[in-house]
Order: sequence, then structure tokens, then C-alpha cells
Amino acid sequence: MRITIFTLIFILLISITIFAQTPSGTEILKLLDKNLVFDKAETITTMIIHGRSGTRSVKSINWIEGKDKAFVEYTDPAREKGKKMLKLGDQLWNYVPEPTDRIITISGHLLRQSVMGSDLSYEDITENRKLFDMYNAKVTGSERINGRDCFIVLLTAKQDDINYYSRKVWVDKERWLPLKEERYAKGGKPLKRTEILEVFRVENRWYPKRVLYRDLLQIGEGTEYIIESLNTHVNIPELQFTKAALKK
Repeated sequence: MRITIFTLIFILLISITIFAQTPSGTEILKLLDKNLVFDKAETITTMIIHGRSGTRSVKSINWIEGKDKAFVEYTDPAREKGKKMLKLGDQLWNYVPEPTDRIITISGHLLRQSVMGSDLSYEDITENRKLFDMYNAKVTGSERINGRDCFIVLLTAKQDDINYYSRKVWVDKERWLPLKEERYAKGGKPLKRTEILEVFRVENRWYPKRVLYRDLLQIGEGTEYIIESLNTHVNIPELQFTKAALKK
């Protein structure tokens, strides 16, 4: 069969159109970061922990500034009220008011432990780094998740000290949010699964409202992490990110 110049041009145009509809892994990471990472923010959150012994809720107010500063103060229930957490760079401290009135250092592998019996680790709670800085990304396909068209993106850590060495992410093609994730250790062992159950609009970006975390190394029905409010124009005093604020 003879292929004319017009046929070749038509095939080329179709190829260009298909390519233009699929952004690169790097472009997708930048779009995710644009939605998910803030210069600074104040949030009020609720964790609904569906554990082996029943369901309980823990509320907190949280401040984040850049990738290195985070402060969490628990406000409810009464037995958790007054507990606080401070992150500065790769250092993290917990404050327990009663009965010990102690500041406890959390470091190394302890950062990957559960927070208050939830499916979230200390690193999950305080993370505000850009995915682009941590991972290489490759688009491997497409799939519909909860009625939304998603790219399937495989992330591989750029350094060995990343908590989740690889992640399989289903990224909403319109809202640029990770609607579903599977997170793995370096050897390929599945560690955690997340699913965004509800989203909301924050000015010109989309953000998760309610996320279900499942620690695959624990027995339980997972933990719902709910953003009750989000303020990205907050003025956070420098004192907030000091050890003195833990006992304030």
C-alpha cells in the first residue's frame, strides 16, 4: 500500500495530539505540588481512628511554614488536650503535659511510628516537602477512580532517606490531586494506602478535605484525616516554632 505525504502528516498530527494530552511525570509532580504545598498555613483537623478496640476522634490545630517547620497542638478529647508536637528540619519533639510534663525527642525510625494509634506517622502529619524534590516520576497509564479520569504515575525516591521509597499514584487529570496512593518500602513491601474521599477549593487550587489512610502493617479499618478549616494567609509568630512554645 502506498503512503502519501498527506497520510504521513495526518499520522504526525494525531501523534502530536496524543502526546500533548499526556503531560510528563515531572509536569504532573509540579501540578500536584502547586495544589498541595503551602508557604505557610494554619489548619484545624480531626482524625477519626477506626482501630481494633473501636472508633475515636482526635482534634488538633496545626501550623506549617515551609518544609522545615511544623507545630501541632491537640485540643480534644480531654485526655489528649495540651499535648503538642514541634518539627524543626529533621528534628521532632513531643510534649506530654500530664502526668510527666516532659518533652520527648522523636528521631530516626521513630518518625515512622503511629501518632496516637492512628494510621498516620509523625512524618505523615508534618510533611510539607515538594514531591518534585523527593521523587522521579513516570506516567504508566490511565484509569477512572470514583468517576474521575486519572493518570497512573509511578514515583521513585531520589534519595535513600525518603520515608516511602516508591509510590503508585492515581492523579485526577482535572483537579491535579492524588485521589489514590499505594506507598512502598525500598524492597517493594506495601506500607500504606491512601484515598481522597472529599475535596474542597482553596482560592485557585484544589485540596483534600477528607482522606482515608490505611497502614497496611496494622489491623484496623484505617484513619480518616479531615481538614475542618484551612487558612493560608495566617501570620505565624516566630515563637510558635520553638521548644518554649511546647510548654506555653
